[in-house]
Amino acid sequence: MRRQITGFSNPAIKAIRALREKKHRKAAGRFLAEGLRLLTDARENGHVPEILVLSTERDPHPLLAELEGAVEAVGGEVLETTPDILSKITGKDNPQGVAGVFAEFDTTLAALDRTGADIWLVAQALRDPGNLGTMLRTGDAIGAGGLILIDDCADPFGVEAVRASMGAVFTQSIARAEWSEFLPWLRGAPGQLVAASLRDARPYRGAPYAAPCFVMVGNESRGLPEDYETACDLRVTMPMKGRADSLNAAVAAAVLGYEVLAKLQP
Repeated sequence: MRRQITGFSNPAIKAIRALREKKHRKAAGRFLAEGLRLLTDARENGHVPEILVLSTERDPHPLLAELEGAVEAVGGEVLETTPDILSKITGKDNPQGVAGVFAEFDTTLAALDRTGADIWLVAQALRDPGNLGTMLRTGDAIGAGGLILIDDCADPFGVEAVRASMGAVFTQSIARAEWSEFLPWLRGAPGQLVAASLRDARPYRGAPYAAPCFVMVGNESRGLPEDYETACDLRVTMPMKGRADSLNAAVAAAVLGYEVLAKLQP
């Protein structure tokens, strides 16, 4: 179905705009993504938006035509609206000409296939959505199976996290769990848990990584709790040559991820 909307007060526009807030995303089980490249990545990975929102001033593009066709083929809705309304929906002054509403994915540990990849990323109490999105992007780059979010993390389906992922939210598996759930799940099958740490840690270069390797980083300001680190199979540290005593959490995950990749897939 296709229709044109020109009023800010339209119920459909209000409902889509509300997806910028976590409570509304949780209630609806839906999230918002913006941009032709990101939505094309979604379509190519089997995720077609339930609602496609197009600017009336959009430029024609063959990928956009394919996206419209895919939405209509699955019985989705195509809405055309003004750039001003699209700006209100996305929260950006100069929005791209297309946005989509997607159903959230299954984020239980049971949905993961740990045998599907040699590397997995794990984040504990990660609060910054930009860091979360960056970790998803890193996971895609190193061929990780996905990202497991432990305890109270930022929402992976928030607009900022989705944007920062550069489409990796659609290529990476995502799971959310409490530590008390995660550790028994991990120990229920093969899997090495590696932490970026300063406690009794060995240099990250040349460490004995083993597949499937779960690379874990902690909260941006507090790091990992001591008992979480103690439960790890391997603790590694990266040299800090300057005044800083640690790396950004997402950067640390990327550095470690590439080292594990070099070890497991030389």
